Amino acid sequence: MRTTRLNYLFALLLTLAAPAVLANPFEYQLANGLRVIVKEDRRAPTAAHMVWYRAGSMDETNGTTGVAHVLEHMMFKGTPAAGPGEFNRRVAAAGGRDNAFTSHDYTAYFQQVPKQTLEEMMQLEADRMRHLSLDAKEFAQEIKVVMEERRLRTDDQPQSMLFEQMSGVAFQSHPYRVPIIGWMNDLENLTVQDARDWYERWYVPNNAYVVIVGDVDHEAVFKLAEKYYAPLKPRALPLRKPQDEPPQTGIRRLTVKAPAELPVVLMAYKVPVIRDVEKDVDPYALEMLSAILDGHDAARFSKHLIREQRLAVAAGVGYDAKSRGPGMFYLQGSPSEGKAPAALEAGFRAELAQIQQEGVTAEELKRAKAQLVAGQIYKLDSMFAQAMEIGQLEAVGISYKLDQRMLEKLQAVTAAQVQTVAQKYLRDDVLTVAELDPQPLPQAQTPRSRAAAPRQ
Repeated sequence: MRTTRLNYLFALLLTLAAPAVLANPFEYQLANGLRVIVKEDRRAPTAAHMVWYRAGSMDETNGTTGVAHVLEHMMFKGTPAAGPGEFNRRVAAAGGRDNAFTSHDYTAYFQQVPKQTLEEMMQLEADRMRHLSLDAKEFAQEIKVVMEERRLRTDDQPQSMLFEQMSGVAFQSHPYRVPIIGWMNDLENLTVQDARDWYERWYVPNNAYVVIVGDVDHEAVFKLAEKYYAPLKPRALPLRKPQDEPPQTGIRRLTVKAPAELPVVLMAYKVPVIRDVEKDVDPYALEMLSAILDGHDAARFSKHLIREQRLAVAAGVGYDAKSRGPGMFYLQGSPSEGKAPAALEAGFRAELAQIQQEGVTAEELKRAKAQLVAGQIYKLDSMFAQAMEIGQLEAVGISYKLDQRMLEKLQAVTAAQVQTVAQKYLRDDVLTVAELDPQPLPQAQTPRSRAAAPRQ
């Protein structure tokens, strides 16, 4: 009965997925190089408007780390047409919400608003794409905010410190070794001119694209794009040179000491990501392996390490097959009371070894596929999630038009392919192991060491 129900669920999900994903958006390119991607969704009278810039922390240079994120903050400090804070006030007055985020690969800005205010949002975004006021006094205040953000989210968070320092050991030359928020010393020495230089270098229409999902007519949106974005002038972009990480030739280890309640073990393997949607096989199999190990309550880590062996209080996997830079496959967890970190590392290794030697079952492969397909379907419930999906694919050089093909490639993964990638990539020569060694917590401090899925 259990297998029958699983087969039914999987078939149902495949049936639901196909028509939803095939409803591809409409696209229009302005003469200045800006692309506008519109997906019509009539379920609610709202719209998600996102502007994506193909520039993130991996494009920074030594001495100015964190400038991409600092510029994201400064983008809310106004233009000659809309003063400091005006952007947020107008979005709130329209009954919407707005924010922004910076990653290694990109920087993006968004508003979720009633559809009748979309034109105003496009006007505001086009204005700050080219006419941002970068005032020295505003910068001096905002850089303090960013430094405090770093203290709160990294310096005072033991798991964040662990991940940051692990990245610096795992990567020797690739800019993924540098934290997105930047090193504190660089933040202390950033100037408003550094922010201006970043803005002038990357914030141009030919390095950006707009994604709109909602109760809109694509032709009307294209006309608005011509009105507000088309007048912006393109500029030549800096040459991006390859930044390949040298091959790793042996296991690397590090220990981070910080006030925490529990130890944490973080194991990171270098693995491939999607570069050619059609030709690649291994990244899809790695996604499936991730779901088999940690995709649901009955997955192997939860079942074996937490419930049966009581070896861990938390155990998870992190892997993103879509990125501009190199990929990493993370295992992370906290050992149960009385268990040493070395025992949890051995438990992780035993789970991997079992798959490497014996493979995976047809039922758990089917369940993992159902979970991954369901995750894609659930994104369709949210206009913002749909816009994010389109934007993130484009940011790493994958056409949003290939989303259905990637789903098909996931569905086609075999048990043999899952076993093969486990054997091929999850080996010590490309492994970095980081351990959080918990130190006594300050008096009355709230514990902050619970293990969670690794950040991407």
